[in-house]
Amino acid sequence: MIFGRTKQRAAAEAHEDSGAWLVVGLGNPGREYERNRHNIGFRVADEIARRCEVRFDQRRAGGRLAIARREGIPVYLLKPQTYVNASGRAAGPVAHYYRVPVERILVICDDIDLPFGRMRIRAGGSSGGHNGLKSIIEALGNRQDFPRIRIGVGRPTHVREAVVGHVLENFSAEEEAALPALVTGAADAADVILAGDIDRAMDAYNRRPEDVPSRGAEGSLPPMEAH
Repeated sequence: MIFGRTKQRAAAEAHEDSGAWLVVGLGNPGREYERNRHNIGFRVADEIARRCEVRFDQRRAGGRLAIARREGIPVYLLKPQTYVNASGRAAGPVAHYYRVPVERILVICDDIDLPFGRMRIRAGGSSGGHNGLKSIIEALGNRQDFPRIRIGVGRPTHVREAVVGHVLENFSAEEEAALPALVTGAADAADVILAGDIDRAMDAYNRRPEDVPSRGAEGSLPPMEAH
């Protein structure tokens, strides 16, 4: 995957980017939320931007935006600043503005129904109770056929109040130590999806963390490149 810097495109030119991708990492804005479990999507988006050598230095529709390119095709990286439960208020207008088709919108978010460290990649489906995904589905005219990477943060109990508190808490020290590898794996999975091979991504990453190939290992997935 070859990314590079790009200058801000004129609106007319941007509207012609029919092959573009929009990657939406979910999280809450503000320093107090930076290390929360709910903000794992922001962390993965930051890692993708780091590899692309781009910054979230643009604002559009209530979100922070970075623009990269993959083999000449724009990839828009978005971190909605509308809080997780209203993520569609940013994702919907940005997708519309850049004319990104629904099936080329990749959403990255937390999942309390997965054990910590597990990833689940799907080509579409319901919100599964995730309010951020629900908001995006509604903003897209109830379309559900967009890919998503859900990252397990675990569920403490089945009591709703405890679950809300859980996702708005910071990762434990043990979990934080494991996050770099998890974020790297999610960014690698996004790379494969953006290359148009979601089946390969599902086969490689819908496993236990210890079974996922590491970048650079023999037989592993090709690394993302930036220039």
